[in-house]
Amino acid sequence: MTTTRRWLKRSAIALVVLVALAAAALFAGDQLARHKMQRKVEVALKTAVPFRDDAAAVERGRYLFASRGCVECHGAKGNGHMFLDDGKGMRIAGPNISPGAGSVVAGFTPEDWDRAIRHGVGPKNRVLLVMPSEDYNRLTDDDLASLVGYIRHLEPAAGGGAVIDLPLPVRAFYGFGLMHDAASKIDHSLPSAQPVLADVSVTHGAYVANMCLGCHGVKLNGGKIPGGPPDWPAAANLTPGEGTAMVRYADADAFARLFKTGNRPDGTPVKVMPFGSLSQMNDIDVRALFLYLKSLPSTPKG
Repeated sequence: MTTTRRWLKRSAIALVVLVALAAAALFAGDQLARHKMQRKVEVALKTAVPFRDDAAAVERGRYLFASRGCVECHGAKGNGHMFLDDGKGMRIAGPNISPGAGSVVAGFTPEDWDRAIRHGVGPKNRVLLVMPSEDYNRLTDDDLASLVGYIRHLEPAAGGGAVIDLPLPVRAFYGFGLMHDAASKIDHSLPSAQPVLADVSVTHGAYVANMCLGCHGVKLNGGKIPGGPPDWPAAANLTPGEGTAMVRYADADAFARLFKTGNRPDGTPVKVMPFGSLSQMNDIDVRALFLYLKSLPSTPKG
């Protein structure tokens, strides 16, 4: 046997071994993912946040629902929305949370709402795989009650359950811990956040910034968006400093225009960001968020 033939044979064997190892890894990752998806997370709530039906609470809830990303996943009517379909097997839709037919929240108690929104855990203590509860965990009791109050007063609309179709490699990534659900990111022992005065301040801006954690990370320094399709750009670094996104925005006015238009100061569009919701944020929230982001320590991109 010539040297070339021996080399080709060894290369073919090595390729077969690599393919077999990759297939075994994908299978193992898929099995781990299925186990993780079915696990239970016990969340001990100290007190239940009671339902509110007063007009002020429902109006505040309407604002939160419109501006904090709920519409992006559940639709304007709350009856579900397919918000990701990459045409390659990844399809994710939020479920119907309106009072209509097919609602997944029918019969929810105040405790059920709290666990689902602030902890990413369903009524039977199963993890809610795609619910971005890390963004909502620090909602105050008043804001949680207001958001729930608005959702409970939505017009009934027909819909169904969540759709979570993940390609095998994505499931394997989740299984091996390279992606995490919200329930695994949250410190479930933290007490409820204390009320914050809604004014243009760093303190209020820090409260608003909680809605950015799921994509931009706990340090808000950006990086690859967990669970996003491969063609999604990395989340921007929102801390100050050379080379970060914030150098584009010299003042709060420029930052506010981004939220209303979805465009950078040079006119180029920002991709992936949920501007359908962000454009609904009021001036106080946007300007407070700008102050907070400018106060952060400069941090390298995540």
